[in-house]
Amino acid sequence: MSRFRARLVRGETLAELAKEIELGKYLLLGSGELKSGGYRRDSILADAVESVIGALYLDKGMELTRSTVIGLYGDRFTNLANGEDFKNSKTKLQEYLQAQKLALPICAVTKVTGQPHEQQFIVECRIIDAELIEQGTGSSRRRAEQEAAKKALKTLQHA
Repeated sequence: MSRFRARLVRGETLAELAKEIELGKYLLLGSGELKSGGYRRDSILADAVESVIGALYLDKGMELTRSTVIGLYGDRFTNLANGEDFKNSKTKLQEYLQAQKLALPICAVTKVTGQPHEQQFIVECRIIDAELIEQGTGSSRRRAEQEAAKKALKTLQHA
């Protein structure tokens, strides 16, 4: 159960929820945060979702909060129950390649741009046996790897 909970309340998931309901446009932020795009920053969005859920609980109680959270999370509960949501794109790609008896992917950072506090990573994912190269971009090396792996898996499955 703790793995389920951790997956549901991690910053990335909370930020996704905030984006889905466009919570960022309702946030009151200081001028500095507004200028730097704070209403789009994952950490701010995740904190805002937690705050809204907490406020809902304090104002309306557990029953309304429970039904709201269940509606907000939607299919994520089902995906957790069948275990699919625990597998990230890189893991899914590796499992697919192993099942096809192909060599595992080679991921490497090809470029890093931006200021140290707002870096963007570009990662290349090579699948030598399939003569495939996909790129991913993200705010961390891991996120960029995940995006590249997701693209590679999609390309392989639709080939």
